[in-house]
Amino acid sequence: MQCLKMRFSLLDFLLLFLPCWVLTSEGSDNISFYENYDVTWGFDHVFSLYQGHDIQLSLDISSGAGFASKLGYASGFFHLRMKLPDKDSAGVVTTFYLSSHGNNHDELDFEFLGNREGKPYTLQTNVFANGLGNREQRILLWFDPTVDFHTYKILWNEHQIVFYVDNVPIRVFKNNKNIGVDYPLQPMHIEASLWDGDSWATDGGQTKINWTYAPFNAHFQGFGIAGCPIQNSDIQQCYSSKYWWNLEKYWKLDHRQQREYENVRKKYMNYDYCSDRPRYPTPPPECFN
Repeated sequence: MQCLKMRFSLLDFLLLFLPCWVLTSEGSDNISFYENYDVTWGFDHVFSLYQGHDIQLSLDISSGAGFASKLGYASGFFHLRMKLPDKDSAGVVTTFYLSSHGNNHDELDFEFLGNREGKPYTLQTNVFANGLGNREQRILLWFDPTVDFHTYKILWNEHQIVFYVDNVPIRVFKNNKNIGVDYPLQPMHIEASLWDGDSWATDGGQTKINWTYAPFNAHFQGFGIAGCPIQNSDIQQCYSSKYWWNLEKYWKLDHRQQREYENVRKKYMNYDYCSDRPRYPTPPPECFN
């Protein structure tokens, strides 16, 4: 169900009547949600604001909601701007991810794990390749993601996958097929959702959702897509240098990005599957690269 909420603050007046490009800092974000995306579930928990330039997903005890890109992509530099549920959001999971459809799927995950009010949000990332996942990393965000929009990005090309928060790289997954590590090679759709994850998301599932604070609302902006759309399984065309995210400068982090990445790992990471010896007595091979 689509509905346009009318508000009367000066800010909302400007958002409604100024050109759409003012909504975000991303160059292609003067595009309505409905050009590139469809609602996929929880239709009556999805609200269109500002002529489709802000989409609100809502979670209550009856349902959450989700949406997905109309097309699949086989490389790109994907982004969404997100403002996460506030109040007491323990057990609430907000996601932005890429996922293939079918068996032995590929998937690249941003999963935002809510918390009791006043405690930090945890951002979990994961990488699935050829059906194999269990590559979780978690960081504590260095800002309050409920106060304003922040930009979350995934670079995916033939050489590396990089997760970014506001242009800061927080995770790198290199293409290590030469040492037998699977790498995502299937076309993937861009997806986002808001759902009940209190069986696992906060304190290992010990802290449950407080439904008296429902509905929980997450907002999304930035619906332009920098990706190589594909309708078949031949993804080699999506590695072409005609796509700017495949150029050599995107094959590895530059010196500044490397410093930022190492700083995030040092200061904000609180779980890395590569360091989990009870789970992996012998770390997976990609952990050594």
